Amino acid sequence: MRRTLRELTPVLLLVLLPIAAWAAWLGWDQHRDMHPDGSESGPYEAWQVIGLVLTLLAPVCWAASRRRVAGAVLGTTAGLTAAAFVDWSDDASGLFLVGVGMVTVGSLAATSLVSALVSAVTGRGGSRPTAV
Repeated sequence: MRRTLRELTPVLLLVLLPIAAWAAWLGWDQHRDMHPDGSESGPYEAWQVIGLVLTLLAPVCWAASRRRVAGAVLGTTAGLTAAAFVDWSDDASGLFLVGVGMVTVGSLAATSLVSALVSAVTGRGGSRPTAV
């Protein structure tokens, strides 16, 4: 039981961290910006999304360097998907599901690529997992 809990803890943290990071970087900005020409943008600025990505880069690299590639990829993707779903679910048009799907696919692709690169660079890309 302890071994299972010890193995699942990093994955659980990799799910919760993206949720907390989303709240910190994107959760507080919920209004669209109106420009003088009548167009609107937002609700997020580029620096907020870049901050979120850089915040999540460190734990993904950490997990991948310790042969926890599946946890890095699936945990981060699950956390971002859950955060996007909760944040955008009040959209009456239903198009928020398209955005959530894009977050899912994009985070899955990005974390897979980063994890594969980190595993290759650190030489820990083998299939035998190590303990935490």
